Amino acid sequence: MVVTVVPRVESLASSGILSIPKEYVRSQEELTSIGDIFEEEKKDEGPQVPTIDLRDIESEDAVVREKCRAELKRAAAQWGVMHLVNHGIPDELMDRVKKAGDEFFSLPIEEKEKYANDQASGKIQGYGSKLANNASGQLEWEDYYFHLVFPEDKRDMSIWPNTPADYKIATEEYARLLRSLATRVMSALSVCLGLEEGRLEKEVGGLEEMLLQMKINYYPKCPQPELALGVEAHTDVSALTFILHNMVPGLQLFYEGKWVTAKCVPNSIIMHIGDTIEILSNGKYKSILHRGLVNKEKVRISWAVFCEPPKDKIILRPLPELVTEADPALFPPRTFAQHIAHKLFRKDNPEAKKSE
Repeated sequence: MVVTVVPRVESLASSGILSIPKEYVRSQEELTSIGDIFEEEKKDEGPQVPTIDLRDIESEDAVVREKCRAELKRAAAQWGVMHLVNHGIPDELMDRVKKAGDEFFSLPIEEKEKYANDQASGKIQGYGSKLANNASGQLEWEDYYFHLVFPEDKRDMSIWPNTPADYKIATEEYARLLRSLATRVMSALSVCLGLEEGRLEKEVGGLEEMLLQMKINYYPKCPQPELALGVEAHTDVSALTFILHNMVPGLQLFYEGKWVTAKCVPNSIIMHIGDTIEILSNGKYKSILHRGLVNKEKVRISWAVFCEPPKDKIILRPLPELVTEADPALFPPRTFAQHIAHKLFRKDNPEAKKSE
C-alpha cells in the first residue's frame, strides 16, 4: 500500500470546504493583485501577449523568412513569452495529449497514488503535490504529474501511466515533434543574435543531452480563488518551455510593472524563454516572471514541457560573442544545477523577485 504523506489538493477541493487552509493563502502583497481570471482575460486594453506565426520560419524566400524571425526575436526580447501558431504539431495530436492527461487526472486518487513520487528520497518523477519550500510554508493550489519525455534512451517508461491506453503513444509522439520544434526555434533565435544556426542548441546539450521534462499541472476548482495561486510568481530555469492548456485562463505575466493575463488562443502552444537562454543571450532574450491563477468554476490543466540542459556537464554563461565592454556579462558562470540552487537560496529573500 502506498502511504501518502502529502494531502492532494484535489482531495481538499472535492471535500466541500468553503474556506482554504491557511497554508494556501498568499501574502498580503500578492493578494492585492489577484483578480477574477475570467474578467481579466476579457480585457482588451493594455499590452497583450504576442502571437507568433511560425509558418514561414524556414521559408526559402529570404525576405519572408527574415520577417518571421524578426517577429520571433522581438517577442523573445520584449516579452520572453508568446503564443505560437502554425508550429507544425497537428491539432489532432495535441487534442490526444490533452485528452489522455485529462483522463489520467479523472482516475480515482487511489489509482493515481500508484504513480506517486517521493521527493524526500529524490524520486521526483510521478504524481505529486507541491511541498512547502519557503519559510512561510506556503503551498500552491495544484497537483501535478512529472516525467522525462525525451531523449528516448533516458525515459523511465515504468513511471508513465498505463491508463488511459493512449497516454504513452500520444505523449511519445508529441515529445518527438516538440523536440524538433525546439530545434527550429533555437536555430532562429541563434541567427537573430548573429550566431551560427546550431549554436544555442549546442550550448544547451544538443540532441543527446538536452532533456524534455513534462509537467502536467492540475488546478482543481478553488472555493476562494482570490486568496490562492495555482503557481506562485517565478521564472522558468529551462532553455525553453512549451505549454498546452485546456482553454481555461490562468497564466499571468509580469510585464512593465503589471500582471497581464494571457488570452486563450485556440490550437496555439505557449512558449516561454527560460533563464538558460536569457543567460546565454546575456539578457538580450528575456525570461519573464509569471504565475498561475485559479478559479471556482472550472478545473484548469496545463501541459508544460521544459527543455533543460544537463545538470552538471555544461557551464552556463553569456556567450563571448555577446559580451563587450559596452555590454558586460550580466550573469556569472554556473552549471544548471548551481543556477537552480542559487534561485532556491534566494527564494527566502523578499528582494529577490527574479534571478539576477
